[in-house]
Amino acid sequence: MRKVAPELDVRVWPDRMGDISEIEYCAAWLPPPGVVKSLPKLKVIMSLGAGVDAILKDPTLPENVPIVRVNDPDLTGRMTEYIVLHVLMHHRQQRRLDENQKNRVWDSFPTHAARALSVGIMGMGVMGRDSAEKLRDLGFRVAGWSRTRKDVPGVQSFAGESEFDAFLGRTDVLVSLLPATPDTDGIINRGNISKLSRNGPFGAPIVINAGRGRQQVAEDILAALDSGELHAATLDVFVQEPLPPDSRLWTHPKVTLTPHCAADSDPETICAYVASNIEKHRRGEPLQNLVDRARGY
Repeated sequence: MRKVAPELDVRVWPDRMGDISEIEYCAAWLPPPGVVKSLPKLKVIMSLGAGVDAILKDPTLPENVPIVRVNDPDLTGRMTEYIVLHVLMHHRQQRRLDENQKNRVWDSFPTHAARALSVGIMGMGVMGRDSAEKLRDLGFRVAGWSRTRKDVPGVQSFAGESEFDAFLGRTDVLVSLLPATPDTDGIINRGNISKLSRNGPFGAPIVINAGRGRQQVAEDILAALDSGELHAATLDVFVQEPLPPDSRLWTHPKVTLTPHCAADSDPETICAYVASNIEKHRRGEPLQNLVDRARGY
């Protein structure tokens, strides 16, 4: 932060706070309870990531201070890369090819075109929209599901609870980019997995979760994989992180596991974004990407 904004007086909790009555802006990810509340002249709270569930966990958070989340092209691009990578990995059966190489098996098996696969993205915010557009451009049949209807050319839109089952029923590859809210907790469960399409080229659906670990029921995913209800899963997020060494997700042959790295935040990029928002706020410009606490994002 000092490098990208040398004009700012940057204080670091807990050792170099100085006179806390001078602090106007707070940039945080998982602030300990009471720290943010202790700043009497605080004007804005800024999340150091695209999500804000880590900040909203603080039960002492002052209610009258606005919260801003990060919405930067760098973060969006990294997430899109991850989603496209793993959709393509499953689509082109890369895990099978890796296993064949390890066993020195020459198996030129039949493949299918992108248009044979229906991808459904839950969560059509900035990241979801960008991922949908890139997958659409590769030829996949893409749909999005969100709280309100979105207008994305070439991407079918489903909205609200009343259209959720229809969205699941047309989806061969389910991607979750939902925010963490009580409404999305446990949404990737056995019941919803059973509603996914069985008409795709693999005969069973695929799940990719790069949203939040709270959204998946790990035991249901494992049971669905074992029974054949799911063809495969890519999981980047988990209820407990780091994932415990004894979790069966580590070793399940149909699971691709990554350590919450789908959209790693680049420190300089995030700090530049925060500094830019502070400068705009000081000029009297409206805050961008304000968080609605009632919705949780």
